[in-house]
Amino acid sequence: MNIRFGLVGCGFISKNHLHALSKCKQAQLSAVSDIEKVRMDEAVKYYQSEVNSLEYVQCYEDYEEMLKSPEIDAIIIATISGFHYEMCKKALLAGKHVILEKPMALSIEDADNLIKIAKQQNRNLMICHQLRFRPIMKKIKSVITDGKIGKPILGVASIRINRSLDYYKSASWRGSWETDGGMLINQGIHLVDLLQWFLGDAKSVYGEISSHTDVKETEDVAVGIIQFQNQAKGMVEANIVTQPNNLGYSLSIFGEKGTISVDGRSLNKISRWYIEGEDADPAALSSLLEDTNEEVYMYENFIESINDQEKSLLIDGAEGKKALEIIFGIYESSRINKTVFLPLESFSTAEMARKEETEI
Repeated sequence: MNIRFGLVGCGFISKNHLHALSKCKQAQLSAVSDIEKVRMDEAVKYYQSEVNSLEYVQCYEDYEEMLKSPEIDAIIIATISGFHYEMCKKALLAGKHVILEKPMALSIEDADNLIKIAKQQNRNLMICHQLRFRPIMKKIKSVITDGKIGKPILGVASIRINRSLDYYKSASWRGSWETDGGMLINQGIHLVDLLQWFLGDAKSVYGEISSHTDVKETEDVAVGIIQFQNQAKGMVEANIVTQPNNLGYSLSIFGEKGTISVDGRSLNKISRWYIEGEDADPAALSSLLEDTNEEVYMYENFIESINDQEKSLLIDGAEGKKALEIIFGIYESSRINKTVFLPLESFSTAEMARKEETEI
């Protein structure tokens, strides 16, 4: 069965979703919604060019009108972070399946509520941690799960990028704890998700963050130490002050019998692939690295899980919450200057804003 999609939010990130939709045989874009008509028009034209067809796409200035349409099966939410929870909740309650951009919410309570509503409504909720679908990442996951590197000992995620003051000045919501959520949530969450996916559930977190400008509230630098339930350690170090531009990302896993490290401007380089007693296959690894169709694979998993109840989502709401909770733990630890144990009973990024007000 073809799945008819409605897209909410036609900004920059929407092109990734439209491209992925165009490559899925059982997907169809039926509608778009945005507060700016010109962006809706651009999104429709882009999709039509991708599918090489002038098929009709309905435009809605009010996304809630879109939710009323029986002609739409699933909603893609690609708006700013602060809108994710309310829009997703309304879409689920309207009986729609949802693909939700990261972060899924800006509080533990809201994340838990989305998971609960999706279950009650018997709707699929997928969180966009698409890097789990990248073939090289799935290969690393299988290597670790199969025990080829022995007991995992340490995982390190590095995010070294640049976000200028002009970037934050260009939109009032950027850099706000209540509407944006922070650098780790927006720029670092994909690597935190992979780190957690590779090493398992986290037990505790210690973190420190710092900011070096008055233009925004949120952090410029973040460092986190994670204790996983399997006794492995994790380290996250992230910054948006890398000069003069992005240096890139790095993700390394160290085990008793192996070390795997992937880095580069888009995690497109293997700097170490060592598994004791096993010769690496450079050609096969290169082929996996070159396949960056992870968003297409994400949509295929989503569509398959709707059409076949025996098929499960790789990254549903409960899985999507895991990286979010680790980041919340880093924030909370920095706020109270103590190690934080997971799961968190409650946390909201708005609490970070109240902390700053208290300090002032």
